[in-house]
Amino acid sequence: MPQLSPARRALAISALALGGFAIGSTEFVAMGLLPNIAQALLPAQYAADPDAGIAHAGWLVSAYALGVVVGAPTIAAMSARFPRKGLLLVLLIGFVVATVASAVLPSFGLVFLARFVAGLPHGAYFGIASIVAGDIMGAGKRGRGIAMVMLGLSIANVVGVPAITWIGQNAGWRVAYGVVAVLFVATFLAVAAFVPRSARDESASIGRELRAFRVPQVWLVMGLGAVGFGGFFAVYSYISPLVTNVTGLPEGAVPLVLVVVGLGMVVGGVLGGHLADHSVKRTIYIGMFALIGALVFLVLTAQWTVGVFVGAFLLGATSSAIPPAVQSRLMDMAGDARTIAAALNHSAFNIGNSLGAALGGAVIAAGFGFRAPGWLGIVLALLGVLMTAVSYGVERRSTQRAAVRSRQPSTGPITAPVPTV
Repeated sequence: MPQLSPARRALAISALALGGFAIGSTEFVAMGLLPNIAQALLPAQYAADPDAGIAHAGWLVSAYALGVVVGAPTIAAMSARFPRKGLLLVLLIGFVVATVASAVLPSFGLVFLARFVAGLPHGAYFGIASIVAGDIMGAGKRGRGIAMVMLGLSIANVVGVPAITWIGQNAGWRVAYGVVAVLFVATFLAVAAFVPRSARDESASIGRELRAFRVPQVWLVMGLGAVGFGGFFAVYSYISPLVTNVTGLPEGAVPLVLVVVGLGMVVGGVLGGHLADHSVKRTIYIGMFALIGALVFLVLTAQWTVGVFVGAFLLGATSSAIPPAVQSRLMDMAGDARTIAAALNHSAFNIGNSLGAALGGAVIAAGFGFRAPGWLGIVLALLGVLMTAVSYGVERRSTQRAAVRSRQPSTGPITAPVPTV
């Protein structure tokens, strides 16, 4: 990749982060518009039972998450030899088409399919954009490059999702998706203008990328992402009833709490990127224990207004400080298959999204109350710490065995010296 001036580097990173902003908007905006979507696409069910209609409309969120899980490794492996800038532009075209389809298709089934398709490029975009950002930032700054790309996702939760949700509530949910499509068009133009071209990797192949699945450490780190972050999503998915039923605040306070979570994510993402450049291992451990502390604080203080706002900020900050380090470790453990490794990070997080939301809903349905997802989140985060310890323990033993083998004397045949005349 060519050397860039500081101004061009900033523009390139901003273009990639704008993609994260657009993706965050398209991923989360549906959550605030489910009643509107249900009323429009499922009118009979919504009229008979609004709660059932809204729950049915929630399948659109699951469709997107499923698209991420399927698309991240598939697209990353199949496109390993493509020039990265060109591939980013193709993925952004996919986002535009699928988002426009989400806005205009007439039936729930077709919109469901469009949301699945919209999720397919998600993980591949973040994975490839993270690699490009790391290359742009240069040696020793990869974590900061990854964090800057993911910062767009955090900022979307502060600005994009609330603003586009307001637009959807007042102008219609289809208009909201139209705004998201415009964001993707803007990202396409910015990436085309400012992200430098890089040479294609001629040695890359589908087989090389898929070899990442044969590395046990890749599965362990993915497990950390899925299980550990299931703890965050167990709480985040049900933050609204926690605020209204436990804290006792009106519904109008929920967006404010979500904005505070988003602000925490911005702060945590920047801090996590810097920490990851110093030590990936320490960042993961410190981040996971900090996440557990934030969950404990939120559960114990959620009955107070100050407690729920401070807890929401801590939850956002600790959860977003860890992903740059997890992604860096995945890329290190996968060796040459770093394209698919970077994308798998987002598959793992979306598995955690589904896992946390499902288990959180189960404990609420079992009658344990709206604090219960917080306690469940603590258990899942502790399992994430355990998986981290197992991952580094396996790595340490492998390193020790390799060192022992290197010190052992050769056991090859001993040959007598050839006499000289």
